Amino acid sequence: MASSSSSSPKTPVLSPHLIVIFLATIILLPSNTHASLRKFKSIISFGDSLADTGNLARVFPSLDIASDLGNFLQLPYGETFFHRPTGRWSNGRLVIDFIAQKFGLPFIRPFLGSCADGNAFGCTIDDFRHGVNFAVAGATALDKEFFDKYGVEITFPFASLKNQLSWFEHQFLPVVCLEPQDCKTYLENTLFFVGEIGGNDYNDPFFKSNKTLDVVQEFIPHVVKAITSTVVELIKLGAKTLIVPGNFPIGCNSKYLTKYQSSNKSDYDPETGCLNWLNELSRQHNMALRAQLGCIQNQNPNVAIVYADNYGASMRLYHNPEKFGFSRLGSLYSCCGGEGPYNISLTTNCGSPGSYTCPDPSKYICWDGLHFTEAANRHIANILVEESFDGPTLTDEGYHCSSDMVTDV
Repeated sequence: MASSSSSSPKTPVLSPHLIVIFLATIILLPSNTHASLRKFKSIISFGDSLADTGNLARVFPSLDIASDLGNFLQLPYGETFFHRPTGRWSNGRLVIDFIAQKFGLPFIRPFLGSCADGNAFGCTIDDFRHGVNFAVAGATALDKEFFDKYGVEITFPFASLKNQLSWFEHQFLPVVCLEPQDCKTYLENTLFFVGEIGGNDYNDPFFKSNKTLDVVQEFIPHVVKAITSTVVELIKLGAKTLIVPGNFPIGCNSKYLTKYQSSNKSDYDPETGCLNWLNELSRQHNMALRAQLGCIQNQNPNVAIVYADNYGASMRLYHNPEKFGFSRLGSLYSCCGGEGPYNISLTTNCGSPGSYTCPDPSKYICWDGLHFTEAANRHIANILVEESFDGPTLTDEGYHCSSDMVTDV
């Protein structure tokens, strides 16, 4: 890991290519189709640990990785709602769980290790009529081959977004769609979540490979293209309603705040205490993603694509924690962690010997340094459903769509 510095890296200067894309995001026009106005029969989710409801837990025993990652399979993970670890990286429910409940659907079953994956795991195919979750903790939007070129180590190369899409197309669909018309009906009545994904494409370079901001910033167009290409492929397969979340403000993340501590007060937002330069990276990713989603929406007027503003929803909590029931200390400190300025140790994970768990997780936004508490997930889900899902879908109004970031359909 890179050592903490007394000053932050230089604020990045956007390339002309990205500036064109970012300016495009300011145009949002109303659409006649909104995700919140429909009754969906199922949810299909792709993503990483922020959406993983048990996939990594199903395959974890067979993985040759550091044993300390196994802490997520022990208490205090899952203590608040399930009263046991479920493979979710939180003390309770995730955003995707709350959204499923809001649509009157059961919690989404993980795909790996299930009967839909070709393995008997105490379920039947009917259990997946309400959807399936392909999200895997540690997953990246980009494949291992991309990171190899930059000398970046990633934790779970088997679980990239491309691989998740392959599981969906080649393993899941043939099982649940016995007839073409059945498949068409099933997909048209399914709400697709393509993310949150992309966070680990930046986490791994920073935390595992000591990459600089300038290098990580180069990844943005590639990460966005991986996400939008997946959206395009899902539309080709028959998806009609897709929610595509942006990335969260990593500059408010207690693990980032611990790693990149700075004595320069100007590095921090005076209102929230978040690191400005890291949040700027998240904003750049999100602006590029929104712009390209607008291009895809314009090419597919009969499909509803909704950008879920994870950044804006979570910043509400950081700007006014008391309004949402959090303590001022709990806005940036981790509930479960080790010795450190934000209750985080870069060498002691939540649940490990020497770690500490706060007595009331509902007062904290951050659970373990990288993930949210159930309380934070509930508020974020409420904001997304009430605002992002009921707002305008993305539309492009004559602006330039980057040809190297969008696949024609």
